[in-house]
Amino acid sequence: MKPHPALTEEHEAFRDTVRRFVEREILPQAAAWDEAGEFPRELYRKAAQAGLLGVGYPEEYGGTERSGETPVVDHFFRIVSGEEFARAGTGGLSASLFSHTIGAPPIAAVGSEELKRRVLPAILAGEKISALAITEPSGGSDVASLKTSARREGHEFVVNGEKTFITSGMRADYYTVAVRTGGPGAAGVSLLLIERDRAGFTRAPLKKMGWWCSDTASLHFVDVRVPAANLIGEENAGFRAIMRNFNAERLAMAAGAVGFAQACLEDAIDWARARQTFGKRLVEHQAIRHKLVDMQTRVHAARALLYDTAWKLSGAPRDAGHIAQLAMLKNFTTDTMQFCADCAVQTLGGAGFIRGTRAERIYREAKVMQIGGGSTEIMKDLAARQLGWES
Repeated sequence: MKPHPALTEEHEAFRDTVRRFVEREILPQAAAWDEAGEFPRELYRKAAQAGLLGVGYPEEYGGTERSGETPVVDHFFRIVSGEEFARAGTGGLSASLFSHTIGAPPIAAVGSEELKRRVLPAILAGEKISALAITEPSGGSDVASLKTSARREGHEFVVNGEKTFITSGMRADYYTVAVRTGGPGAAGVSLLLIERDRAGFTRAPLKKMGWWCSDTASLHFVDVRVPAANLIGEENAGFRAIMRNFNAERLAMAAGAVGFAQACLEDAIDWARARQTFGKRLVEHQAIRHKLVDMQTRVHAARALLYDTAWKLSGAPRDAGHIAQLAMLKNFTTDTMQFCADCAVQTLGGAGFIRGTRAERIYREAKVMQIGGGSTEIMKDLAARQLGWES
């Protein structure tokens, strides 16, 4: 039975493709890559060859816009991908392998034709890595207050400043960077494409609680000269593109959170059926059965809210009520992930505390899902403002 009537045969066929890729290319190596703190760059090319990187991007740049009669650009293809990749239980891999889904959309949406043709084909072929650089040491989601500057000098911008917590920050080839080109506030923000080999551009890796195989870095710009042709969209008009990007990122994070919660539920059920205590299986103890039911209830509710939100955004992506629901969705699904990760580790007991299990990795990574893309507190405030409760 399909989880939502909006899912077509094309969506389910894509789900099968993604699941086979995850089972073949990722699951066998997930624990080893996490311990190594990286995964092979070749995986980008393999994902591209399987048709997973170009979903929703124009065909002239190497993307895939349609599947049969269904536009691949709809939200449900991305949800299917997020749910299935989460089955590997390694959020760091998903975050880095798909960092182009936050780095490249502004280029595809508002970049010049020359810029699109110069960078998108290599990104979608898995030959180059794209990253998004917005967060700064002084603030994250408060984009209107960013401090990294880019002053115009003839046919170049000169960039100075710092970014932090940047996914694919060390390995990326192209960085979509939010900079201040004008006055204070949102009206002075622009987006620039900055290549990794620009003089004055350096990176420093960051160690993390989770997402071990995702390289995360701080970026430093000291008089970095960038051609004006690398401006993404119009000067001082980057804020709106960033906000659209945030909405897509939050929906993708919600899909991943549901997938991670589902993985925890499956591992808890499998362990409870196999593990024997006091002469009977764990699942025969009422306390464990109730824990599993609580997990299933939250997973079901989270997935229902996810699909309902995607359905509404498909029809009216800028509706204030739908944006509020998206913010609430991001909180609810990541809270569900945290709840299910905790329950799974508790059910597995000592086995859940040993490194290498899906539940253990997901437990470590639940907190970054509640912070990334806008923290729980920011999402609540965004929802309240979108609903007009301040007026």
